[in-house]
Amino acid sequence: MKAPKDLQALTTTAVKYTPEGVRWIALLSLLTAVFLGSLDQSVANTALPAIGAAMQRTPAESVWVVHAYQLAVVAVLLPLAALGDRWGARKVFLLGMLLFNLAALGSACATSLEWLAFFRAIQGVGAAGVMSVNLALIQRIFPPEKLGRGAGMNALIVGLGFSLGPTVASVLLAFLPWPWLFGLQAPLGLMGLLFARRYLPRTEAAKTDAPYDRVLALLSAVCFASLVFTLSAIAQQQGVVVVVGSLVLMLGSGFCLLRRQRGHAAPVLPVDLMRRPLFSLSVFTSFSSFTTQGLAFVALPFFFQQQLGRPPLETGVLMSVWALVVAVMAPVAGTLSDRYPPAILGGVGLSILSLGMAGLGIMGVMGAEVSFGLMALCMALCGMGFGLFQSPNLRAIMTSAPAHRTSGASGMVALARLIGQASGAALVALCFNLFGPLGAGRAIMLGAVTAGLGAALSLARLRAR
Repeated sequence: MKAPKDLQALTTTAVKYTPEGVRWIALLSLLTAVFLGSLDQSVANTALPAIGAAMQRTPAESVWVVHAYQLAVVAVLLPLAALGDRWGARKVFLLGMLLFNLAALGSACATSLEWLAFFRAIQGVGAAGVMSVNLALIQRIFPPEKLGRGAGMNALIVGLGFSLGPTVASVLLAFLPWPWLFGLQAPLGLMGLLFARRYLPRTEAAKTDAPYDRVLALLSAVCFASLVFTLSAIAQQQGVVVVVGSLVLMLGSGFCLLRRQRGHAAPVLPVDLMRRPLFSLSVFTSFSSFTTQGLAFVALPFFFQQQLGRPPLETGVLMSVWALVVAVMAPVAGTLSDRYPPAILGGVGLSILSLGMAGLGIMGVMGAEVSFGLMALCMALCGMGFGLFQSPNLRAIMTSAPAHRTSGASGMVALARLIGQASGAALVALCFNLFGPLGAGRAIMLGAVTAGLGAALSLARLRAR
């Protein structure tokens, strides 16, 4: 597949002035921050019981350690991506890493749950700075014919960080108090920051005289933060007034956002990019896949232990099968995406994911008669399908955006992932409310449907221009 002319112009400088060895050092420094961001999310989730017990707070209060981080990430993700197009992706990335590391030290030193939630929110802002532009930087490190390889490495690191988090947290908590979970992130983050400052390619800011619209940034923050809050309120069975109020706030701020940014050359919410069929289909495909992942990762522990009666150790092994196969498939899929259309690779991958999820759902009907090997096979199919989809889809999104809008495209990738995962978690809660003890199995079957929808959207890209 021939790269667009604007993409070729964008990457020519990186290929000419960045030797192969330096290119991989630059990628390593970038992926260090990506790994810490994804690891941090799952570590904090696992540590919530220990944090709540140490601070003598209820589980419902402890959840704000996670919610503060999630709300901050989603709120500032698109404004920072838009800022990356104006300032340059490198500058936003470095500022994000610096903020993430400082907030990690603050979290480690927090003496109350309120202070911990505050520093976690600041850390979420830093993580958003990294996530909003990391793919834009990868596109500047690798030439077009090797972009899939870089996207594959990014997908691999995100998957490893997310899957290793529970293990890392469990091991550290066995020997050290919970503040070390955050304090130990700072040395790794500092190392990544120093290498990134030295080796990441310099990026040019967009040439524009228009001032950065802070009102647009605020409206975007309110819109997407209230969206995540609405999903969380539904999942926690909050009252009708809370749910409806947050929903009205989301719709009202979203309407004002779209109206104010009308006519902007580089809007905060990139509706200009969403008008490109290939870009929008790829984003919705990503949303469908991460909704499936959110459904699976929240429902599967309940499904294996409560519905199928499997012990926690077997559940942990089965969950690791998905993550390990994704880790193996991600670089393979990245290489394949440099040779074959992402629409086909994504369609095949999400079809395999749908098949694996459907197989698990059928096992819920069969009950305890299902063998461990058959469950592991279905989990491997899920990991294979998700791993085959991710890298080609990232490549499709980034190459379908013009050169001066790569940070906005990178922000949409991260936003689709976060909103998809939050939607999946909310759908699991809805299934438990509707079907009681069988809710986990129903959520798994719903995941097969969302993966199938994603496969159809992916294949529809064959006709997109």
